[in-house]
Amino acid sequence: EATKLGAFDLLSKPLDRDKLLVTVRNAIQQAKISEEYEKLQEHVEGKRRILGESAKMKEILAVIHQVAPTDARVLITGENGTGKELIAHALHRGSKRNAKQFVEVNCAAIPSEMIESELFGHEKGSFTGATALRIGKFEQADGGTLFLDEIGDMSLQAQAKVLRALEEGTIERVGGSKLIPVDVRVLSATNKKLEEEIGKGNFRNDLFHRLNVIPVHAPALREHRDDIPVLVQSFIEDVCTRNGIARKTISDDAMNVLLQRDWPGNVRELKNAVERLVILSHGSSIDIDVLDVFGGSSGDQTGSLEVSGTFQEFKERAEAMFIKKQLEIHKWNVTKTAEAMEIQRSHLYTKMKRYGLAKDDEGEE
Repeated sequence: EATKLGAFDLLSKPLDRDKLLVTVRNAIQQAKISEEYEKLQEHVEGKRRILGESAKMKEILAVIHQVAPTDARVLITGENGTGKELIAHALHRGSKRNAKQFVEVNCAAIPSEMIESELFGHEKGSFTGATALRIGKFEQADGGTLFLDEIGDMSLQAQAKVLRALEEGTIERVGGSKLIPVDVRVLSATNKKLEEEIGKGNFRNDLFHRLNVIPVHAPALREHRDDIPVLVQSFIEDVCTRNGIARKTISDDAMNVLLQRDWPGNVRELKNAVERLVILSHGSSIDIDVLDVFGGSSGDQTGSLEVSGTFQEFKERAEAMFIKKQLEIHKWNVTKTAEAMEIQRSHLYTKMKRYGLAKDDEGEE
């Protein structure tokens, strides 16, 4: 009864000195291990924090706070790189199942012929190569949370078995005949529009409704740009810490450039970009001069360059695009833009007039 209430060990009277010393030593060692584990867990969970102070992110955090303590299934949608996995972890962390396993399955990364074995396990000898019994993800997550990432890429055959598992609370290993009860909360995520996939015959309508009890949409980064400074500062700190680099800051001009980009790869792309900037920048500050590491990536705010027409027309379009980008970088300050481009200010004015580049409220000239 005492050990159930938290006692480390029991000592009977009269006390044995050697046993007492061993017990105390073991208790201290166990306490240190527990403390180290808690610190490690805090570090890992810290990396999984959902960052953002925008209205959209506050709305998501509010939904997580309300839904996490329940066993309701949640379908998380959104583009690649928007943090769908972080939302799933937050839901598990806030649930009554948080002391149990969080098991993740990337349905897109597993060959269709192996997905059933991965999810439900298999019996020894059930197919060629099945040399031992395998416990599937559903059984591993028993009592905890199962996160089915990229659920839209799952085969129809596997979808049917997942549906049965959700409806009946039991699974059957591949090659087996025994029904195994499982107590699992299922969270799922996809970057596909499942309603469209249903129309194409690629996804089961009944499974969709089973999974989509609580829908949560992870917004694209371009939809909450005001969170970029918070994300950038966090990523800078993380990169510096991991690589033993002295803490760096980022200039306002450099931050403004990051704010103007489209970020088609969303938060994941921003994180990778910040890591490049921290590592490639000299000194203690990330300034605008290092941003050429982006080159002409797909996230460029200037958009795609049309390649139709004559060569002369193409050159003019490219020049207009380049000048516009430089003006935006320098907040439409013509003097600074001309200096950066190493041309006369009057020459820049001529080209701006030629290409119709103007801003109502220009900076100091």
